[in-house]
Amino acid sequence: MITIGAYWFQTKQWSGAQFGAIFSTMGIASIFMPSLMGIVADKWINAEKLYGILHILGGLVLFTVPMVADPGTMFWVMLLNMVFYMPTLALSIAVSYSVLKKQDLDVVKEYPPIRVWGTIGFIAAMWTVSLLGLETSASQFYVAAGAALLLGVYSFTLPACPPPSRETSSRTLADVLGLKSFALLRDTKMLTFFLFAMLLGAALQLTNAYGDTFLHDFDKVPAYKDTFAVKHPAIIMSISQVSETLFILAIPFFLRRFGIKQVMLFSMIAWVLRFGLLAFGTPDMPGLSLIILSCIVYGMAFDFFNISGSLFVETQTASSIRASAQGLFMMMTNGFGAVLGSLVSGIIIEKYFTNADNTMNWQGIWLTFAAYSLVIAILFVIFFKHKHTTQPAAETQPDQAPATAAA
Repeated sequence: MITIGAYWFQTKQWSGAQFGAIFSTMGIASIFMPSLMGIVADKWINAEKLYGILHILGGLVLFTVPMVADPGTMFWVMLLNMVFYMPTLALSIAVSYSVLKKQDLDVVKEYPPIRVWGTIGFIAAMWTVSLLGLETSASQFYVAAGAALLLGVYSFTLPACPPPSRETSSRTLADVLGLKSFALLRDTKMLTFFLFAMLLGAALQLTNAYGDTFLHDFDKVPAYKDTFAVKHPAIIMSISQVSETLFILAIPFFLRRFGIKQVMLFSMIAWVLRFGLLAFGTPDMPGLSLIILSCIVYGMAFDFFNISGSLFVETQTASSIRASAQGLFMMMTNGFGAVLGSLVSGIIIEKYFTNADNTMNWQGIWLTFAAYSLVIAILFVIFFKHKHTTQPAAETQPDQAPATAAA
């Protein structure tokens, strides 16, 4: 996800609009696959087994990516890969929450220290690809494919997470199809939450798509060509994931102290800083310090939105629709949000921020993204109505009436 931009622009030299289409495959797949697979996990197949099957199929597709020679074919191959991959994000959350609750543990307190290891894995992947010199090489897809296959096989050793509604008798069409989670959208507060999750999902795709290739582009400037940040941009950008590990551990405190509205507002402000700092960053000092600071605030921008959002959804839904509700959250963020961010940003960058010599006006790009995030933050304060109350952890279980303790 982080280095495909460098492969696209530096190696293949394909256009920005086409790259936006490639990144939109994440969103297109997320519009229907997380919810669909969530329904399957809620109704018919153990969540951990479905998780493993999807990773194995996605890994097989990744092995074919180096053989792709044109952007049109690349779109369809990556879309197929994303069809298998995107549902695993929500399924991993559903599996984790299921196992924790079987042990009578508080997910708000116990899940973040577990989730932090996923971020450590992300860092390891970025460093591996960068130190092997594969950031602009097709070989990076073999690394990703191998990891996907290993994870897929390992998933079958996870604790069993059978469908919670396997033994219940469904009487309505919505029950049979597992569409109950969509009823959440009838609640004004939840609908507003999901709409802003979609808009924040667009911001997330912007930094993922262009962060690495932004630093690679400095190799066209002789003064920066041999700097560490230009030679190994993925390592520099991995500081973002290091920051994630710290902010993930802080989520339980912030959620209980400030509530979901304040925490998501912190995330939006962090997105403004993330993009604004990149606008004035350079690969050498003191400009490099701005890029590093941008990576640090990314931890708050991502975790306080993504992880806290999933915990909020968990506290608002019954166990019978847990997986499909998380799929709905992913559909709004990594689905509609990703499509919005990827397609629109690709078109805007190519039309307004690509110079005649095919170089990019990165400062204009990042400042535009910062302005977008600021507008979203202001609208969020105005329209999202939610009162935070502090209650004991035991009262936050979603099997009861919708709770707000973790919100």
